[in-house]
Amino acid sequence: MSSEGIPETWIDYLSRIDVQKLSLSNDEILESVEEGLRLQGSGEAVIEPRVHLEPGVSQGHFNVLRGSLGGSIDMAGVKVVGDFVDNYLAGLPSELALLNLMDRRTGMPKAVIDASFLTDMRTGAITALGAKHLARKGSKILGHIGARGTAYWNVRLLDHLFDFDEIRVHSLRPESREAFAAKLSNDLGKPVQATTDWKSCVEGADIVVEASRLPAPEAMLQTKWISQGAFIVPYGTMSAVEIDLLSNMDKVVVDDWGQCKSGKFGSLRAHVEAGLLSESNLHAELCEIVVGKKAGRESDNETTLLWHRGLSLSDIALGHTMLEKAKKMGVGQKLRYA
Repeated sequence: MSSEGIPETWIDYLSRIDVQKLSLSNDEILESVEEGLRLQGSGEAVIEPRVHLEPGVSQGHFNVLRGSLGGSIDMAGVKVVGDFVDNYLAGLPSELALLNLMDRRTGMPKAVIDASFLTDMRTGAITALGAKHLARKGSKILGHIGARGTAYWNVRLLDHLFDFDEIRVHSLRPESREAFAAKLSNDLGKPVQATTDWKSCVEGADIVVEASRLPAPEAMLQTKWISQGAFIVPYGTMSAVEIDLLSNMDKVVVDDWGQCKSGKFGSLRAHVEAGLLSESNLHAELCEIVVGKKAGRESDNETTLLWHRGLSLSDIALGHTMLEKAKKMGVGQKLRYA
């Protein structure tokens, strides 16, 4: 027993290298995040809206996400993730993160996990699971804006579910979009086209993902480019969509209305503030569709949208999966806590 009355305690630590060693499969990622959605939809979760810390010394901020999951996961978690647009100038990813997992009954720390890859994976999984329920089953053309870390997993997991005939990607910097397209083409084993502008990337696509990194809100994605029956996922920190976008949507779905209805950032922030998106015209939270409380896509003609801010619950669910696999593989380290 330590001098503070806490028994000898060790916590699990998974470094960035450890997380890479786990080599989670597409299905492992999707099943883990879908379990988090099931628990959320079944009322076995607590989630609080993210908060932000702006250090004021560079173009970026920290997101702090908090939540608790029941079921077989039975953990609480807090993730801190930096989102710094100019990190590429220093040779760093724009998003770097740590996830802390705790016993949700006592608060005892259980694990610390590098959450940079985890954030990318769970974001891509929410995008793909949204498409599973809201996109046309025969969707064959993907238009993806943005080439940051989460973008890779958006495309990879979407293609895992839909096996696209055509994938188009775009980002502001030519070297970024060309490298992104080349990596995807190599990993997916099919051609991926890097486009030079937004219009040629998204016009006529069955699924459109907007994950841009704009320095300030700017309507780059025009509503007229969105085809009837398409599924769109706008989740840039700064809005890139036109204010009339929602007028074309038959169903608007979010991951968690609590954190979509407030805060400074988010693709549809202006729509919420203008009263164009509210609890009264919101179709559902994604978890409600996953557990069957609300309908997903009901016809090929529906034009649907998912706005996800990012769920702490997905972080906790995927972190739990990583810990379980790490134990089986003998990966990771133990850190003395008390």
